[in-house]
Amino acid sequence: MNDVAFIIATSLMYATPLIYTSIGGVLSENSGVVNIGLEGMMAFGAFMAAAVGFFSGNPWLGFLAGGLGGMFLALFHAVATVTYRADHVVSGIALNFLGPGLALFLSRLFFEGATMTRPLDLANKIPLPLARFFPDGSGLFQRSGFFGVVFNQYATVYMAFFMVAMVWYYLYKTKYGLRLRSVGEHPEAADSLGINVFKTKYTGVLLSGLFAGFGGASMSIAVVSRFSPTLISGQGFIALAALIFGKWKPQGAMLACLMFGFAQGLSIYMGNPLVGLRIPDPVLSMIPYVLTLIVLVFQGKLVGRTVSPKALGKPFYKS
Repeated sequence: MNDVAFIIATSLMYATPLIYTSIGGVLSENSGVVNIGLEGMMAFGAFMAAAVGFFSGNPWLGFLAGGLGGMFLALFHAVATVTYRADHVVSGIALNFLGPGLALFLSRLFFEGATMTRPLDLANKIPLPLARFFPDGSGLFQRSGFFGVVFNQYATVYMAFFMVAMVWYYLYKTKYGLRLRSVGEHPEAADSLGINVFKTKYTGVLLSGLFAGFGGASMSIAVVSRFSPTLISGQGFIALAALIFGKWKPQGAMLACLMFGFAQGLSIYMGNPLVGLRIPDPVLSMIPYVLTLIVLVFQGKLVGRTVSPKALGKPFYKS
């Protein structure tokens, strides 16, 4: 029972950064802008969160700084792809180099030449909001019991699910979400109805950077307590695969992220020496990425035909 609880809890913890980042990608790509620069935005957001959290002693200020850091990089992507109509893939690749590189440069600048930030004190990490509901002891509803292990999560975990609901409501229940989706499907028709296509695309890209920064922040000040060059290590690309597998919908992306988080949690569980499986660490590290490749190859059979927004990646020329 405790083993199952550990796997579920670890899966939720590692799925959270993916959820933030993937719903950010959903917003960008529904506006018609391909964003493969999520990895770089996550990396820079993770650094900003860890650095601001360390110097300020406030994890929430660090979390906000992480989101703003991701938005800062997203602004470059928006200018390149929307204003100057640059190739979306090339711009995204550039951000995937720029984000980690800028993070390492600033880390060396502010932390005496170190490539990683100093660790946050436990008191300065994101809090566990339900900890007081699970007292010490044993049993299902104790901190060491099944529900205590599963639900005694960082606040960022619960916020991620709330953000999914918010993004779903924004896209499908508000006129602004309808405008964003219409721009991603047929920007010329949207423009003929008086919708500001450029402003709408900028909104989608900047929000994607904000959420990708939140994803990086949840890694550096919740899952761990510092930024390091290998902290993200492909998480942005997994989030990108999740939004494709989820058919460019926030709820579908969330379910895909939970699946990838489960793969990560399972690999961590199997790597525990107490389990006694003795699987080499490199093989365990491969599990989430191998699962990503399998999902992308067989996504048609797993979830049916996926159709991206019709104007995705296409430049818009105002008539």
